[in-house]
This record gives sequence, C-alpha cells and structure tokens, in this order.
Amino acid sequence: MSLFQKLNIDTRASSANADKIEPEKTKCLIIGSGPAGYTAAIYAARANLKPILYKGIQPGGQLTTTTDVENFPGYPEGIDGPKMMEDFEKQAARFGADIRWGIAISVDFSAHPFQVTFDDKKIVEADTVIIATGATAKYLGLESEQKYMGSGVSACATCDGFFYKGKDVAVVGAGDSACEEALYLAGLCRKVYMIIRKPYFRASKIMQERVMKTPNIEVLFERNTKELRGDRVVQEAVLIRHKGTPEEQEETIKIDGFFLAIGHTPNSEIFKPFLNLDEAGYIKTVPGTTKTNIPGVFACGDVQDPHYRQAVTAAGTGCMAAIDAERYLNQL
Repeated sequence: MSLFQKLNIDTRASSANADKIEPEKTKCLIIGSGPAGYTAAIYAARANLKPILYKGIQPGGQLTTTTDVENFPGYPEGIDGPKMMEDFEKQAARFGADIRWGIAISVDFSAHPFQVTFDDKKIVEADTVIIATGATAKYLGLESEQKYMGSGVSACATCDGFFYKGKDVAVVGAGDSACEEALYLAGLCRKVYMIIRKPYFRASKIMQERVMKTPNIEVLFERNTKELRGDRVVQEAVLIRHKGTPEEQEETIKIDGFFLAIGHTPNSEIFKPFLNLDEAGYIKTVPGTTKTNIPGVFACGDVQDPHYRQAVTAAGTGCMAAIDAERYLNQL
C-alpha cells in the first residue's frame, strides 16, 4: 500500500469517527443525470444492482436548456428537452433506481469500497461508481445571452442548427470547434457570421482554409459581442469593433441564431486526485469501454467525450457503463 493510500484511509477513518456519519452502502452509485446517467440507471436497475443516482448540479443535464430535440431516435415529431429528461427519469424509476437530489462534493477512490460525500454531508459507500457529471458549455456571460437561451442562443450547432435552415446565424469562437460549427451551419443557413475576438484564428490551417473558402461564411475579426436583442427571440447582435479604430465602435448584425463555440468545461474537478484526465479535464477511459484507471469506477457521457457531445452518444455510453459495472461486480 502506498503512503498516499494509507494517508487517505487514515484520514477517512478519523473523519468518520469525528463526524460519526455512518455511510450508506450500495452496489452501484451513479453521479449525475442526463441521458448518460439515466440510461446507466435503467440498465443497472434492470440488472438488479439497485443503483442510487444523485441528479447533480444540473438535473437532466444540458438537454434541460434545449427546447426541441429532433435528432434523438424514437421521437419522430421531436420532443421538448426537459420533457425528454423527465421520461428518462420515469423509466429509470420504474425499474427501481433510487433517484435523489444532491451534488457530489468529494470522493475517495483510494480504497474499495469507494466513498462519495454529498452536499448534505451524507456519505455513500459504493462497490462501483458510474460518473455521468457531463460538461458545461462556456458562455460569454452576457445578461442577454441568458435571456435568449433556447430562443436563439445555443451551444450546439449539431443539435439546433436544423431550426435555422435558410436563416442568418452567428458563431462565436476561433478554434477548430468553432470552424466545424460554422461549416456545419453553412450547409443549412443562408449566412453564417464568425465573430472572433482576436485578429486571427486559433484553428488549424486546414480548418481556416475551409472556412475562408466557404462563400456564405463571413469572418468578423476583432469583434466582441456586447449584447443580443430581439422580441422574444434573437433578432440582432450588437458588436464592439476594435479593428483600425482608436476607439471602440458599435455595429449591428441581423441574425436569427447565436451559437457559442468557445469550448466546454467537463465537470470532473472533484475526481482529479484519483482519475486520469486529459489536458482539458475530460476523464480518460479505456478505448471501447467506460473503464477509468481505477477498477470499479466508470465514466460515461460528456465528462469523458470531447468529440461528439450528443444525447444519443451519451445514452450509449451510459448503457456501456452499467454493463461494465455489472461485469465488474460479477468478477468480484
């Protein structure tokens, strides 16, 4: 046993004695909801693992900020994002998943069984842990941005681009992801503005070339977004222009949609002392599985997916995590 593990176990014991909190025991603990967490709960419950699921900081995940979901199989007419997550939750509860409100504030994966502490100071001791805490899209922090969330403001072109077919939209960002979003939207929309704060791209050369060669993409360098305006939905963006001017100048562009492509932050901070993360903070998993570097701890959904970030792929990895957890328990 390493000194690090011994110190953690000793700390765990002394802390438990001091607070006299008796941990609740479970075979399978799921941290986070959304398509990944709820799907993991459905599969784990049907496998008689009697999972406990804590909903996390954003119950239902990023889909609760989306009005219409049209690209999830099984909903030919589309479905409201929050309603879809309600259906997922009901299905998980139907099979016996114990679904609770609460946020994980610390974990101890140094010894088995694992311990997770939640915001009400409750400690759960689990034979397996499935992490489905998702990722949070980065926003500019504008008041008007929040006002039009789901009414013209989106952080996912693949999810919402179809609603802007034949319309004018803007994409904020300068990296590869922003270029990919702009190119995707260019195939649907009449006009795509790229709003870039600096006088240059951060994207790879090939992505820059593709953007510049696309006739209906107009790149607006050295602009910041000041605010969004519109009657119930986004109708225009007010930009601050810096290029070639000693003073800031305002300009307005007419748009129907405003897409953020400035990155995502995976909700993985509390796992950092124990799990292997990539440079951006996404949890690393063994390719083709949801296994992390710690046997018995699994990760699914956007917290381990920097590439796709779709509801259907998140649900798929939630299924994988539950099956991986079941097989791990059987091996024990």
